[in-house]
Amino acid sequence: MKNQNQSDIFITGIGITSAIGKGKTAFTSALMQGQHAFDVMQRPGRQKKTSFIGAEIPLFPFPEHFSKRVLRTASFSGQVAMITLQEAWDEAKLDAIDPSRVGLVIGGSNLQQRELVQMYETYQDRARLVRPTYGISFMDSDLCGLCTEQFGIKGFAYTVGGASASGQLAIIQAIHAVQTGQVDICIAMGALMDITYWECQALRSLGAMGTDRYAKEPAMACRPFDKNRDGFIYGESCGVVVIERADFAMRRQAKPYARISGWAIGMDANRNPNPSCEGEVGVIKKALEYAKISAQEIDYINPHGTGSIIGDEIEIKAIRDCQLSHAYINATKSITGHGLSAAGTVEVIATLLQMKESRLHPTRNLEDPIESSFNWVGAESVEHDIGHALSLSMGFGGINTAICLENTK
Repeated sequence: MKNQNQSDIFITGIGITSAIGKGKTAFTSALMQGQHAFDVMQRPGRQKKTSFIGAEIPLFPFPEHFSKRVLRTASFSGQVAMITLQEAWDEAKLDAIDPSRVGLVIGGSNLQQRELVQMYETYQDRARLVRPTYGISFMDSDLCGLCTEQFGIKGFAYTVGGASASGQLAIIQAIHAVQTGQVDICIAMGALMDITYWECQALRSLGAMGTDRYAKEPAMACRPFDKNRDGFIYGESCGVVVIERADFAMRRQAKPYARISGWAIGMDANRNPNPSCEGEVGVIKKALEYAKISAQEIDYINPHGTGSIIGDEIEIKAIRDCQLSHAYINATKSITGHGLSAAGTVEVIATLLQMKESRLHPTRNLEDPIESSFNWVGAESVEHDIGHALSLSMGFGGINTAICLENTK
């Protein structure tokens, strides 16, 4: 950790589960090759005489030491949360840490919608037969309970909701917890938001989610920043990062992925889903100011980039207004789909893995960019040593977040 202050904040472990790969090795390989898993969704509760396109996680085995009793009553979001946390936990060697000095922040709200709708449909005429554990599992805080019980976390655990910015919001809250000494290590999770046909239909009606334009060509549907984009395409995912201060990381010889050099949160004072260029510019400038770096020092941007008709245009304008159009840009969602509450954490992880590989992943379906003068990573991956990266995440209700990452190699 060259030339670092003891109070600097590092990421020392990651965990990732997505439709393109479970675990960082499989995820990195798929990311760099631009492999996707887009198709008409098949998971029960996702369709009702509909054909919504998305990317769904394949079935996976659980570690032997996971409690079978707990898994039987855990929601799909809870199961994915535990298996994703396991990867980050093992990499950061957290078994050796005092459990009272470990915290957990889970990004997301209304995470288990599909589970709830299925429950209602199954028991609507026989409510007295609903299993008692439903009294626990319908709350998002159940994910905190599942993870703290499985991993013995005793510091604190809570959820934070910021719509599609929830994953990055969780990281920022975890940073604050470590900065202020509440815990020595804080885990930030962008949880899997398990949506149903209800949410799909409403999001489509809002003009946010893609239409049936590409129903016969699912692979073509997700196209952030392309002139022929048609709204976002959902993608199941969950991401976890382990955050700690430099002095603590050095004492236990933890190897960092990157230093978190700056961050910012800002609101648009707007309940609606439409984005604000002013709000996005504000958090970008605040994050750069906190990091004490200039716009010219940013050489890679991982944008929010959903494929939204309005959102992509606004984000491009914000990047241009902040004098960042020189930086390489790709769109992780073009490969993974939009993980909603998980997206911000998953995209920070994608940035960290690109730093480690010194290579930028391609952007799928970027055939006719809405702004041709930008430094896009197109259909092929590009070799590039990232020095300073900027990750952006925005959510309905006017929330904007930005995080700056510095390569520590």
